[in-house]
Amino acid sequence: MTKRIQAKYKIDRRMGENIWGRPKSPINLRSYGPGQHGQGRKGKLSDFGLQMRAKQKLKGYYGNITEKQFKKIFKEAERIKGDTSENLIGLLERRLDAIIYRAKFVPTVFSARQFINHGHVKINGRRVNISSYRVKTSDVIEIRDKSRGLEIVLRGTESSERDIPEYIEVDSKKMTAKITKIPNLGEVPYPVQMEPNLVVEFYSRN
Repeated sequence: MTKRIQAKYKIDRRMGENIWGRPKSPINLRSYGPGQHGQGRKGKLSDFGLQMRAKQKLKGYYGNITEKQFKKIFKEAERIKGDTSENLIGLLERRLDAIIYRAKFVPTVFSARQFINHGHVKINGRRVNISSYRVKTSDVIEIRDKSRGLEIVLRGTESSERDIPEYIEVDSKKMTAKITKIPNLGEVPYPVQMEPNLVVEFYSRN
């Protein structure tokens, strides 16, 4: 089992939720936490605990982004005019790895990061290997010709676990995708409830 797979399962177990809605999640088999005390009685979380949990869940969903990276995105969301929590979601959904995942070119957000890092993706005809690349609505994302027959791509495109959201436009024949608009929280197909407002509260007190 790779470190990425372990990390993915660890996040689900730690949160006690199947945050990607995948059928292989260990939460589908047992809902209690990891470790010998995992089945013990759970205490009620404090406000700080709830805020921390909301941050860890949202951060983990996007491929377990580092705390430094996530805080940088949050600070940028604060600088943008409007609701900070909605701005945060918009910035996260504009990440190249998030769009590759949403377009179903790969099966998981973890594999999206690896896929991009290995040079399989082009934007506006130029190869991009940075998973955190901020995509614009005018950008055309394309899977390289030589990469379209890879097993990981076939598994992604054939997956019936999730649907492509309305704000992602995909041409399955040309293997291209575009983000047509910056989505708000209600438009993002999270399998579990995300609470970016609590993330704002968390950083506001720190």
